[in-house]
Amino acid sequence: MSATICPWKNRKKSPRIALHGVRKLIVLLRKKILVLAALLLFGVLLLCGTFVRGVLPVFRPSGVPERSVIVIDAGHGGEDGGATGVSGTSEAALNLDISLRLRDLLRLCGVRVSMIRETDTAVYSDGCRTISEKKVSDIKNRTETVNQTEDALLLSVHQNFFTEGKYHGAQVFYAKTPGSQALAEQLQANLALGLEPGNRRQCKKSDGVYLMEHIGCTGVLVECGFLSNYEEEQRLLQPEYQKKLAAVIAGTLSVWLSEEHPNEI
Repeated sequence: MSATICPWKNRKKSPRIALHGVRKLIVLLRKKILVLAALLLFGVLLLCGTFVRGVLPVFRPSGVPERSVIVIDAGHGGEDGGATGVSGTSEAALNLDISLRLRDLLRLCGVRVSMIRETDTAVYSDGCRTISEKKVSDIKNRTETVNQTEDALLLSVHQNFFTEGKYHGAQVFYAKTPGSQALAEQLQANLALGLEPGNRRQCKKSDGVYLMEHIGCTGVLVECGFLSNYEEEQRLLQPEYQKKLAAVIAGTLSVWLSEEHPNEI
C-alpha cells in the first residue's frame, strides 16, 4: 500500500510572504516601543510636573532637534467661550489650563514652544466689530501664526460636546499634512493607555476645521474629553488629571520629535 503524500507538507514558504511577515512584526514592535517610551517619559514628566511651573528647560531627550517648535493652540478664548459643560465649565478656560501645563512640561523637556494665546483672550485683529468678523479674523490669525512659524508642529487643544451625556473619552483629529495621521495614531494610543484603557475611540481626519485644513505643517487637534458628560467634565477640572493629560501629550510629542520624520515637520 503506497503512502499518501499530503500536498501541504514539505511545501516551502515563499520568500516574499516570509519577508512580509517580518516587516509586519518589525512595524508592530516599533509601535509598542514608541508607546512604552512615551509612557516612561510620561511618568517622569508627571513627577516633575507636580513641582514645576513656568520652568526653564531642564533636560532634552536624546535626538530631540532644537529647531522643532510646538505651536500650542488653546482653542477659543475671550468672547468666544466655546462649549459650556453641563455644570457650567467654560471650554476656553479649560483649554487654556491644559495648554499652559503642556507648555511647561514641553519646556521642561527642552522643546521649543510657541503659544497662540496665554491668557483668556481672543486673537482677532483690531477693527473687528461684529461677532462674525471677530471669529473669522481670530481663526485666520491663528492659522497665519502657525504657518509663519518655521519648523512648526501644531497641537490644538479642545473639548468635545454632544447632545447626549453618555459619550466620553479623548479623541485626536489630524490635518491632511504629512506626518499628521501617524502622530495622531500614536497620541490616541497613548491617551488610551495612560488615561483611559477602556477608550476605544480611533483618531480621525479633521473635516471642516479651518485651522486644520489650512496649515502647512504636521498638526493634530486633541478633544480632551466630553463636557456633555458630567463625570468626565468633573475629571477634566481636576488639576491632577490635567497634569496626567498634559504629561501623556508632552511625552508623546517629545518621543515623536526625537525620531526621524523626514518631510513631516
